[in-house]
Amino acid sequence: MVAERESPEDRKPQSDEAHSAFAPPAGVGQPEAPEEDHPSSEFAIPQGLTPEPPAEPEGSAFAPPRTYSARHSPPAFTPAQGVPVIRLTKDGPWQDRMRAMLRMPVGERPVPEITQKQDEAGPAVPRVLDLTLRIGELLLAGGEGAEDVEAAMFAISHSYGLDRCEPTVTFTLLSITYQPSLVDDPVTANRTVRRRGTDYTRLAAVYRLVHDISSDEHEVSLEEAYRRLAEIRRNRHPYPGWALTLASGLLAGAASTLVGGDLLVFLAAAVSAMLGDRLAWLCAGRGLPEFYQFVTAAMPSAAMGVALTLTPLDVRASAVITGGLFALIPGRALVAGVQDGLTGFYITAAARLLEVGYLVVGIVMGVLMVLYLGLALGAGLNPETAIHSVDRPVIQTLAAMALSLCFAVLLQQERNTVLLVTLNGGVAWVAYGAMADTARISPVAATAAAAGLVGLFGQLLSRYRFASALPYVTAAIGPLLPGSATYFGLLEIARNDLNAGLASLSKAAALALAIAIGVNLGGEISRLVLRVPGDGAARRAAKRTRGF
Repeated sequence: MVAERESPEDRKPQSDEAHSAFAPPAGVGQPEAPEEDHPSSEFAIPQGLTPEPPAEPEGSAFAPPRTYSARHSPPAFTPAQGVPVIRLTKDGPWQDRMRAMLRMPVGERPVPEITQKQDEAGPAVPRVLDLTLRIGELLLAGGEGAEDVEAAMFAISHSYGLDRCEPTVTFTLLSITYQPSLVDDPVTANRTVRRRGTDYTRLAAVYRLVHDISSDEHEVSLEEAYRRLAEIRRNRHPYPGWALTLASGLLAGAASTLVGGDLLVFLAAAVSAMLGDRLAWLCAGRGLPEFYQFVTAAMPSAAMGVALTLTPLDVRASAVITGGLFALIPGRALVAGVQDGLTGFYITAAARLLEVGYLVVGIVMGVLMVLYLGLALGAGLNPETAIHSVDRPVIQTLAAMALSLCFAVLLQQERNTVLLVTLNGGVAWVAYGAMADTARISPVAATAAAAGLVGLFGQLLSRYRFASALPYVTAAIGPLLPGSATYFGLLEIARNDLNAGLASLSKAAALALAIAIGVNLGGEISRLVLRVPGDGAARRAAKRTRGF
């Protein structure tokens, strides 16, 4: 079959739309596709060759080191199996869990589960921050350490769904910052602590509130938390004013018996301490600063000791003055200041220790004025070489326990904790006597070891009851306070023997630091021995500049 040939008229298009303007004319071959339409380019690296990084100019900040090779590059930062997930067990106290999270970098902190129910709109950020600051204010005003205050604030904010909070605690200022995300502006709130008071019953109630909020077993809404916080603020002290005055007198009497006094010395020390306490309350009611209150409170005990030396009675006047000093030495603030320094809160530690310095100077001024007057009147104030009587261990142990009991009342502790802290104080004195009097160990070392036992037992009791360790520690260190060394240093200064006086005051300072460090070390040992069960993250140490 022969195909018919088309005529030129048949090949002619019927209209302009019959062919495209870009179509090649008849008789012209199809052009080749441009290079950019090819699947490969002349700049493509042939198979089998490794790409080399572009050369950077010499001295450029982005130039790789000369020893770097793309073929032998170091492994990636993220491991193949992924970054391990950090989980915190809920079996331990909230203090341990929050301390562990505070020591972690922000990028490594696990996101905790929200323990309290939230509204559909999310957490009320201003109210949560305000509640957190108010709880932190009560803890800091009650004498709690800066690290524990931060842990409590961290627990409150995380329990209500604010997982990007950073609390900051100083001696008089609390602040907390919350950033919803990396692109949102942070929200910051702060609160100033203007008044401080010693009430361990209120402190224990605040700890119970924090425990209930951070626990899965209790449902505490924001309204319920505010209501309980208002009740804590309104609660009256567990002991009336006359009981505190009586406790200060019995404390001074027990301290005088502890250092060798008899019944007459006990009564004289008790009466003078109660008089000093009432004078201090009078100064406080007149609005005088705490420095002058301590100056006034230290004078009656010194005056009673000087008056007894002017009488023909054969009494140990130094025991009367020493008993009065035991009731005034700020051991609680000293322990808190040293603890803040050891945990990395240097600003708060410096402020607390400065406060302790002011109060000690006030005690020194009050005692020295009376001692100078007594020496001018011819009082026979001679420093004894041995203040402790080793032949009365039973009486001294009972006196130490009574001293701790009176301290517990002055600190407004709960009645169910008074017996435990009394026993803890007796154990501390027995340990000190066994090492210092029987084994002839240095008093400073013996004091540090006994204070370590106090801190260890106090931390164990606080972990068992999910409470603060202060009620179980502060009153128990009362028998270890350097009252006698302080008195003899002041007496030597009043007698114009500065070398002996400064040596005795240095010994008193060493004993005080030994108490504070021993208490902190005992608490840290308890955390090392009693690890939180589960896969909890360990609490990291604070960063230090190790000499460079």
